[in-house]
Amino acid sequence: MSTLVSEHVRTLDAMKKYPPELFYKGKLSLLHRPKVSIVGTRRPSIYTQQTTYRLAQALSKRGVCVVSGAAMGVDAIAHEGAGADNTIAVVANGLDIRYPAINQNIIRAIEDNGLMLSQFNDGFRAMAWSFVVRNEIVVALGDILIVAEADLDSGSMRSVAFAQKMGKEIWVLPHRMNESLGTQKLLLDSGAKVILDIEHFAARFGQAVKEDITKDDFFYFCQTSPTFDEAVEKFGERVFEAELEGLLTIHKGMVRLES
Repeated sequence: MSTLVSEHVRTLDAMKKYPPELFYKGKLSLLHRPKVSIVGTRRPSIYTQQTTYRLAQALSKRGVCVVSGAAMGVDAIAHEGAGADNTIAVVANGLDIRYPAINQNIIRAIEDNGLMLSQFNDGFRAMAWSFVVRNEIVVALGDILIVAEADLDSGSMRSVAFAQKMGKEIWVLPHRMNESLGTQKLLLDSGAKVILDIEHFAARFGQAVKEDITKDDFFYFCQTSPTFDEAVEKFGERVFEAELEGLLTIHKGMVRLES
């Protein structure tokens, strides 16, 4: 376990009380990726399970890092859909404890390939209040918040309250009447937007690309569909090299990554 001084995590600026330090295991480079937070119930419907997995997978294919809380249900599915190497898990206990035990294989994979974060020292066991602290960090790290499924009085809805105070966009999955009453109320109150098509939603972060493409500053710049002149001005010869390697195409003066 290593200590990360949280003042270096600029995405946490939106938090009401800035954490003095964070502990981590894994790859800090994930903090510099575009990030989406996904939260939801520990007992998701089959529909929510399948849709959450597909959504996290679609985001991952575009180089977006999925942030969640390593809990049972939606959290675990979001981490699995994104892949261990493309996810950040924030936990409510010390990093020496893999909790919940049912997710220990997922957590171990994230330790080895992704990034684990905690505000708590080794030996600290999760308590009701520490989950609230964890939720605020999960929300703060993401560029937006997605609530897959939630009851009215739930931890996920408290995460929504954090997102609203931070001015984050909130998105939800569509559900049938009398299901996921928390997200249904958000839609009624115009507090969230609904994801009606996974690929269309994920495309806002760029296009899906090959797994072996390096996700660096050049990649994320090209995901914005810049002009050829903009790309050359910023990255010079790298643009021509990437074109020769078949990683991108230049069409009508615009740069596009190859899918």
